[in-house]
Amino acid sequence: MGRYRLWLAVILLVAAAAIWLSLPGNPGIHLDLDGDGTYEIDRDIKVVQGLDLQGGSRVLLQAAPGTSYDDTTMEQARQNVERRVNSLGVSEAVVQRQEGGRIIVELPGVQEQAVAFEAIKSTGLLEFVDFSNVATGQYLEGDCILTTEQVARAEARLAEGEEPLALDEYTCAAEDPEAEPDRALLNNGRPFTTIMTGAGLSDAAPILDQQFGATWAVNFVIRKGGEGVDRFLEYVGSNANRPMAIVLDGRLLSYPTIQPDLASSARAGTMDGGIITGDFTRDEAQVLAAQLKYGALPIPLDIIAFDTIGPSLGEISVQRSIRAGVIGVATVLLFMLIYYRVPGIAADLALLLFVVINFALFKLIPVTLSLPAITGFLISIGTAVDGNILIFERMKEELRFGRSMERAIEAGFDRAWTSIRDSNLSTIIICAILYFFGSAFGASAVRGFAVTLGLGLVINLFTAVLATRVFLHSIVAISGDVLRRRPKLLGV
Repeated sequence: MGRYRLWLAVILLVAAAAIWLSLPGNPGIHLDLDGDGTYEIDRDIKVVQGLDLQGGSRVLLQAAPGTSYDDTTMEQARQNVERRVNSLGVSEAVVQRQEGGRIIVELPGVQEQAVAFEAIKSTGLLEFVDFSNVATGQYLEGDCILTTEQVARAEARLAEGEEPLALDEYTCAAEDPEAEPDRALLNNGRPFTTIMTGAGLSDAAPILDQQFGATWAVNFVIRKGGEGVDRFLEYVGSNANRPMAIVLDGRLLSYPTIQPDLASSARAGTMDGGIITGDFTRDEAQVLAAQLKYGALPIPLDIIAFDTIGPSLGEISVQRSIRAGVIGVATVLLFMLIYYRVPGIAADLALLLFVVINFALFKLIPVTLSLPAITGFLISIGTAVDGNILIFERMKEELRFGRSMERAIEAGFDRAWTSIRDSNLSTIIICAILYFFGSAFGASAVRGFAVTLGLGLVINLFTAVLATRVFLHSIVAISGDVLRRRPKLLGV
């Protein structure tokens, strides 16, 4: 019994943690481990709802007019858009190709639509540009800059018989030709030399730059042996105390001065990255990092339509789903209590624990709750008591054969375990197949169903077997000889 007391303590701790995570007003987990004022662990604990429950946006993208593309190009564009959207923290986003060079994007719960749209469609051409001869203050952040990379791309388009926009589709002069056209198109008669493009980067992430007053910046990592990296290191190593411009889609982000220690690292070959500053907001830094990390789109995309989906249908669906869940759980609890009596009490406690742990993990992971996902959870509630039914029926058989109560309980759990294990594992395998099917074909509804059902089956192996066993032994220990004198209380 001492072993079961230990397991009971563990189960109660798990239950307490799950109840805390499940609370509606949970404050989240925010830990400042080193005391510098920033949270190393910063997690909000909340329910994430899908597009069908909370509303959101649906965006239709199309290849820009005059752009040539094929299946490979469109698939690469779709993958890059999907990576960018996921990096912005949009859960359960759906990105699918359609006929005619179109891509449809569903964004559940998106509030900052302009930020998400810019991350989706921007080509994200980042350039590190030679600004060694530019006087301080001659150019300002946001100015249009013409570079040798832009000129080369424009010439390539002309060679293929395509008419570039203005000079080419990457220069911001095409967007705003009235803004300083002489500087934008001529740069005093010459384009600035591009040292390296974003193709030479292997990673990028938004950070809070404490050096400049806790402003948002983007930390980047260069790809050793990547395109233009050797030229980039050579430039940095030989231009200490001179500026180098950072240009995104033809607009000047910043032109920081190359520090001597960074130049020394470049000359020694130990430089592995740097920081892009530019007075960014958090959203702007996140978008820029996503564009750099996941690559430029192979073709420019235009937003030709977008719809805002209200949550009214979702509210009705949520209410009905909650009602169905409450009725289902109450029915199962009542059935187990009436039919199996005292063992049913242990099963009911385990089922309540099962529900609380599931909901806590939905918030902690987080799992996006769409209607199919809720359906998977409700089905898992039914499977949660299947194992208990197998155990209790086996236990009743042992009692009828004359076994003692303690031995009958142990035999019921031990002999039913293999059946419970095999049935759950087979269904978990099916859930894994459904999940990867949904990943391959963009069927996010199938993925949501597979995740919640599979997660419930895994938790069921803990609650239906271990938790029920501990609860039942605890009840037997408390009841003393009452259950031995009255076997009907065990459902016999």
